[in-house]
Amino acid sequence: MKDTGLRFQDQVDESLIHHRSILDVLTKLQESTARVSRAIAKSVTSCGCISIDARKQQVPADVGLAELRAYLNTHVDGGLCERCREAVETEIGAVLFYLAGLCNVLGLDLEAVQAKEHSRLRSLGIFSLK
Repeated sequence: MKDTGLRFQDQVDESLIHHRSILDVLTKLQESTARVSRAIAKSVTSCGCISIDARKQQVPADVGLAELRAYLNTHVDGGLCERCREAVETEIGAVLFYLAGLCNVLGLDLEAVQAKEHSRLRSLGIFSLK
C-alpha cells in the first residue's frame, strides 16, 4: 500500500463518508469498543489461548503508592495466539479509526490530545490516577 503522506487522522477523514454525523461516529465507536471486548472474550471461551483468573487484589496495608504496582495482577493467564492477537488488533484498530473520526467531527487533533495526555502522565506519574 502506497503511503500518501497523510496522517492517520486525515486518512480517516477522507475514508469516513457514511458516518459523518456525530451520532453515527459515537455509536460506531461504542460498537467497536464492544467488539474489542468480544474478541478478548472469544480468546478465552473459544480459543483458550488466554484465561482469566479474577480475584480480589491482595495488597498489604503498609504498601505505598509507589510499590502498589508490584502487588496488582492483570488477572490474565497465558498469551494471545497469533489468530486471536490479529483479531484483537483489528478491533482496536477500528476503535482508533472511530476515535480519530470523533476528533475530526469535533475539530480536535488526536495527536495533540495524545501529546497532552502523555505530558500529563509524565508530569504526574502514578499520581495521575483517573
